[in-house]
Amino acid sequence: MQTFTPGQDGYREEIAGFQTGIESTPKLVVAATSADDVAEAVRHAAAHDLPVAVQATGHGLRAPAEGVLISTKRLTGVEIDPAVGVARVEAGATWGAVIAAAAEHGLAPLSGSAPGVGVVGYTLGGGFSLLGRRYGLAADHVVSADAVTTDGTLERTTDLDAGVITALEFGLVPVTGLYGGGLYFDTPKLTEVLHAWRDWTADAPDTLTTSLALIPYPDLPMVPEPLRGKHIAHVRVAYLGADGPDLVAPLRALGPLVDTLDRLPFTESGSIAAEPPHPHAYLGDNRVVAQLPDATLDAIVEHVGPGASVPTVLIVDLLGGAYARATAPDFTPDSLYTIRALSVVDEAGPDAVRAAHDKLFVPLTATGRLRSFVYGQPVT
Repeated sequence: MQTFTPGQDGYREEIAGFQTGIESTPKLVVAATSADDVAEAVRHAAAHDLPVAVQATGHGLRAPAEGVLISTKRLTGVEIDPAVGVARVEAGATWGAVIAAAAEHGLAPLSGSAPGVGVVGYTLGGGFSLLGRRYGLAADHVVSADAVTTDGTLERTTDLDAGVITALEFGLVPVTGLYGGGLYFDTPKLTEVLHAWRDWTADAPDTLTTSLALIPYPDLPMVPEPLRGKHIAHVRVAYLGADGPDLVAPLRALGPLVDTLDRLPFTESGSIAAEPPHPHAYLGDNRVVAQLPDATLDAIVEHVGPGASVPTVLIVDLLGGAYARATAPDFTPDSLYTIRALSVVDEAGPDAVRAAHDKLFVPLTATGRLRSFVYGQPVT
């Protein structure tokens, strides 16, 4: 175990995470290498009446870390038991490591769109995966958790709120590949694609997980030339059926600029959303809704389309399927879509970003709000 205090060499590096927009100033950082280190840190915090925060990758930071910050990024153990289809994963492991280990046994985890995200934080938020409409929330597949309770005791439990989670055991699924990728449409087709995707998802099979993103791509050399400087509609597809080309034919008929749909090994599932891998400052919020009437789709284009005051990535996810049977406090069984807004905080500043998001969210008739997709701000 290493410890760091403000001003000490390595302190800033240890607290740095994927979310760079939140300035943390913990009094003590504990770089844990074992569950015993975590327990010792919790006991120290209790003895000195200090709050405790935990960070692995730092993707979902919502508030600054004060008091004692437990850094779990060195706890990277991943074990697969193929006989029962269960993974045991330590608190600092990322989904990429679990995907690779499970694939060796013809299995897959209920991982999300980005393989660099930490397993534990993702699962504690419910876990909305690329296979979620078929298999449900990742949290519902947890077998047990190792947790350090508030008095510094290590225990095995099924209660994910029992304390600081140091390891999880969860079920895997028999998936080795899927039909997946994306269709990218040019700016003039945003409204048409939104309506077509909404109609296409109305009777989607549970074996299809899909989302649609409106993305303002910068005019920079690292962006692929067909997308550079354009506001793109990106339809993401993860489908477990054998008739993928037939399923997506109505969307392909709209004429995408770029088409990456193909059979993929699950080890390449991170390419479907193709999310940026570099840390940055961002604010994000969301609402869950039961339907997407035309007025909502028009409001999406108005508030976060090409004329938006703040450049925003807007993502609409299809729920339903197995999610309707999930044990989730964040949405109701009749919830069918999430609407997510994510904005980089730069010249506009956080207040301008929040005001822009409110123009979209406040008028909506929402059935929930997903904690796992609230970034850079408290969940109230």
